Amino acid sequence: MEGESAADFAIALEQSVEDQLGQQPGWLKRDAFVQVVADYLIEDGVLEDLSPCYHTAPFGRSRMEVAGYYISDDGLALDLAVAEYGHAGQTLPRDLVLKRLRWAVNFATACRDGHHLRMEESSPEFDMVQSIHAHWPDFRKIRVFFLTDARTTVNELPEEHIGKISVVQHIWDIERLHKLDLSGRREEPITIDFEQLGGQLPCLAAPGKDQDHQCLLTVIPGQFLADMYDLHGAKLLQRNVRAFLQARGKVNKGLNQTIKENPGRFMAYNNGISMTATGASVEQTLDGALLLRLEDVQIVNGGQTTASLHHAAKRDRADLSLVQVPAKITVVQPDLLDELVPKISLYANSQNPINEADFQSNSPFHVELERLSRRLRAPATDGSQRDSHWYYERVRGQYQVERTRKSKAYQKQFDKEYPRSQRFTKTDAAKFEMTFEQAPHIVSLGAQKCFQHWTLEVILKRDTATPDEQYFRDLVAKAIFYIQVRKKIQSENPGAGYLANVTTYTIARLSLEIDVEEALRSIWRAQRVPPELLRAAVRLSELVRRVLLNAPGSGNVSEWSKKEECWKRVQDIEWTGA
Repeated sequence: MEGESAADFAIALEQSVEDQLGQQPGWLKRDAFVQVVADYLIEDGVLEDLSPCYHTAPFGRSRMEVAGYYISDDGLALDLAVAEYGHAGQTLPRDLVLKRLRWAVNFATACRDGHHLRMEESSPEFDMVQSIHAHWPDFRKIRVFFLTDARTTVNELPEEHIGKISVVQHIWDIERLHKLDLSGRREEPITIDFEQLGGQLPCLAAPGKDQDHQCLLTVIPGQFLADMYDLHGAKLLQRNVRAFLQARGKVNKGLNQTIKENPGRFMAYNNGISMTATGASVEQTLDGALLLRLEDVQIVNGGQTTASLHHAAKRDRADLSLVQVPAKITVVQPDLLDELVPKISLYANSQNPINEADFQSNSPFHVELERLSRRLRAPATDGSQRDSHWYYERVRGQYQVERTRKSKAYQKQFDKEYPRSQRFTKTDAAKFEMTFEQAPHIVSLGAQKCFQHWTLEVILKRDTATPDEQYFRDLVAKAIFYIQVRKKIQSENPGAGYLANVTTYTIARLSLEIDVEEALRSIWRAQRVPPELLRAAVRLSELVRRVLLNAPGSGNVSEWSKKEECWKRVQDIEWTGA
């Protein structure tokens, strides 16, 4: 937010934590803080995803402790989060920071050594430890993120190792988070030094008279791209939907086959990649131009190519020495970056027929959803004469920016018009929609993957590009349904685990037994779920929970809930209580 002080940001962060607590009954502030900061880092591209999950236990004469984790889709990387919350900008002692980081390394070591065998089964903490243990042989890298609302004075952290696995540590304190929030775009732009990667690249400047950009053409060795992805991960790919398709589609299988069987033909078979940068260092020699360095780099098209090369090198130990990839690099003036880069990304030649799958905040669908949320009023309830709005937050932090941009009197009026309890985000919308699409196993994959599936399987298959008023009313009714059912299940089973999984599975199953269209119309008019539906949901949730806890094989509930077979088992529940 422009002109925002660090103190203002700390207050806004605290409010975001309170909002998250309201959405996640049963969480502690520490868990909510981890989720809030994770959302910042996921949007920035630093993280692909993160699941808050707290666990602590003795470790020899020391301790182990972790506050969240994520295992990459390819199983090669483990991310761990450490949280130190409640300091409101105070400075943490250096020894405390290092100790907490050490505890996270201890936790990873304990997971490797079978710590789950000493834990109580059927809990999210057990699932986390067991999953890490099961994936351990495949890990190539571990990242530990120290998240805090305090200030830190630790500037450099040595790289550690657990056996042969590299452990890289990162600190995100209140000042660094504040800078990220102020930036309005990705903080700490990526710089690529081709000399450090292995050598300068011959390049050709495309002729043209445009003053706002320049195009360079080059060929990048496949190993260079794999190393770039290894260093910067998803942040290099602008979190493009295509980057997460991994090797499941026919195109990616073809890429992998070419890498293994005909690496010298990769350039002939591949359309190449498109990159953007805000600066390029080019040296003119007698033999032509050489590209030395790029500033603020993003791969806007070709995420699958890049990820496939990285996965082939790391997972399959493929030799990339013969692989060459054609590249178009558009060097854009920094002040035009936000205008030109989305268009370059949209119009770049696509290897996969996804059309406009790069659905992000500025897509017509989400822009129109935002307009509808500001225009349509929800009916007044409980005898009140004042109706209100459900606020769709299209861009992270948008609600807080709009709320605080004017006087205190304006803020008071804004709170009445747009209550915090009626604010929801893109990933929230995806969760509600995919639940009613009878895809609770997709919701259980996590916020980001659920959002990607919603984009590809629902939004892009709609008859119209933008939502209408009825769509918005139904979406709000789904939100009310989800929120109130989750709250009722939690109140009836305080302390029970897997609340999110039980909720999405219960509602998905319940929606098979009721007239959904009529129920949504009724919920929109009343702004609440009918009592008989809430009672039915609670009864059904008990049967759903049994199916989830009865996970086959290893008994890992979290992994079981992500499988379509789990949803089939829930559909087979004999129940007529609706």
